[in-house]
This record gives sequence, C-alpha cells and structure tokens, in this order.
Amino acid sequence: MSEPMLTVAVDSPAPPAGHAAEPKWDGYRAQLAVHAGGRVLLRSRQGTDMTGSFPETRAAALGQLPADTGLDGVM
Repeated sequence: MSEPMLTVAVDSPAPPAGHAAEPKWDGYRAQLAVHAGGRVLLRSRQGTDMTGSFPETRAAALGQLPADTGLDGVM
C-alpha cells in the first residue's frame, strides 16, 4: 500500500483541471481503501488504522464503492 500524500505549498489554491477540493476546517484526514473480498481500510496520515472507530464509514464504503477503490479526504 502506498503512503498517504502530504500537502505541499502551491502558488494557487485552485485544483488542477478535473479535480475538486475543499478546505479542511475540522475533522480527520483519512485514506480509505476498499479491497476485493470486502476488506476496507481507513487510516490516518500517520498510518494508524481507524477502521474500527468508524464502522458506519466501513459499511457505507462496502455498500457504495467497488473493490479496488482508493479515496483520500476529510471526514
């Protein structure tokens, strides 16, 4: 599994074409991975497994996302 991408300074806050973004006001930044066979992993940027702390997120990922999906965002 790849390491989470950290933020970097940019000249403009506008995201690249085809991307969407929003500021992180509060919450957790996390990386969500849905693997084949129903395995879901939600981890912090330090790599801490947070899946057990957010069972509703795991259930929603299994119910709405196809296998081999990876997301990075704020919850």
